[in-house]
Amino acid sequence: MSKIKTAFFCSNCGYESAKWIGKCPACSQWNTFVEEVLDKGNVKEEKWDDYKEEKRKTKTISLNEVQTTEEKRIQSRDPELDRVLGGGIVPGSIILVAGEPGIGKSTLFLQNGLLLNQLKVLYISGEESEQQIKMRADRLKIKNENFYLLTETSTQTIFQEIKKLKPQLVIVDSIQTLQSNLIDSSAGTVSQIRECAAEFQRFAKETSTPVFLIGHITKDGAIAGPKVLEHMVDTVLQFEGDRHYAYRILRTLKNRFGSTAELGIYEMTGDGMRVVSNPSEILIAQREDQLSGSGIAATLEGMRPLLIEVQALVTQSVYGTPQRTVTGFDTRRLQLLLAVLEKRGGFQFGMKDVFVNIAGGIKVEDPSIDLAVICALLSSYEDIPLPPHVCFAGEVGLNGEIRAVNKIEQRIAEAEKLGFEKIFVSKYNKKSFNPQAYKIQVVALSRVDEVYQQLF
Repeated sequence: MSKIKTAFFCSNCGYESAKWIGKCPACSQWNTFVEEVLDKGNVKEEKWDDYKEEKRKTKTISLNEVQTTEEKRIQSRDPELDRVLGGGIVPGSIILVAGEPGIGKSTLFLQNGLLLNQLKVLYISGEESEQQIKMRADRLKIKNENFYLLTETSTQTIFQEIKKLKPQLVIVDSIQTLQSNLIDSSAGTVSQIRECAAEFQRFAKETSTPVFLIGHITKDGAIAGPKVLEHMVDTVLQFEGDRHYAYRILRTLKNRFGSTAELGIYEMTGDGMRVVSNPSEILIAQREDQLSGSGIAATLEGMRPLLIEVQALVTQSVYGTPQRTVTGFDTRRLQLLLAVLEKRGGFQFGMKDVFVNIAGGIKVEDPSIDLAVICALLSSYEDIPLPPHVCFAGEVGLNGEIRAVNKIEQRIAEAEKLGFEKIFVSKYNKKSFNPQAYKIQVVALSRVDEVYQQLF
């Protein structure tokens, strides 16, 4: 075998060097050089011609000759996973799933692999032993005779086992632990991750076998490895949530076969991940109607309407500098809303400590919860509880106006379904829906001071 040729490239500007350099001479950035493979020698690549009877033909054809047929998807037993993938698992797709350590990635896909008893599933683990995976499977209490384990990190050994077993679905946990002997570097490096992902991509496309790659994230929250890893795969899923709470969100960041606006919600239990079919009831289940500082917001997570509880506490500041503490909401957005209340409403928050919390441990970026946050702040400021069975959906502008939000019909329908009697929205949303079509009372207002007069 001839020697593998490598070079070092700046990940910022692409400058090439024969050896590693601390500072790039072209763009003056530090520690940006990574090793890349130029020539793998005469190592033969894996051939997958005999994996399936149907062989893929490679030839140039006219676009008009291409037959558009509906892609047949594999239905998993997990409706939330099917939702985020756009209706099921596409044969030959390669899916990257990333999330924080301990969030439940391995548990979720071990559970989904065990549930797919109609397929021959291979679970490849480079992090855990067979005994550890067996203990987790016993806890899930799911039996599957077609589920196979392989604890290996060498891709050459893995593909030899794949040729013997011929699985119909492959789960890799995790891509950062795999190592190809075509590259002389340790597992987890940029070149190793890219080469291993490319080998699995080639396998998935040539055999029409779906592959799930479980990935790590860095301390900044980005997916570990080169950015090209996200470009190579067909779908990127982010598994997120607070480990101190039971709820987890599976969010789509990229999807070549469906919408990126979908998300799935799970609850972590002792028996694995439980699908949450109606998250709104859970997120507002522990609400006390007679306490001040609590408001309900009609928000959207992806394409899914949710009702969440916004809690606010306003107290006199003991220290010289007032505190602004936020959980699940943007701190700068809170400061903006407080400035609007001071300038446009005359409320003095300058010497008050303000605490805002989104109940349930979820993080919300939808600006439509501004109105609920302001009403919760005013409720705590006046120490007057908001009326029961009232919710809010509106963005607040810098002039104190209530701005229109998108998909208002879905928000109103979700509030009506959960038994709310009144919803406050922007009057600029009135063209988007017919108030007579709903049993819930829809109150359309244009300014924050009008909401204050209505509620207090």
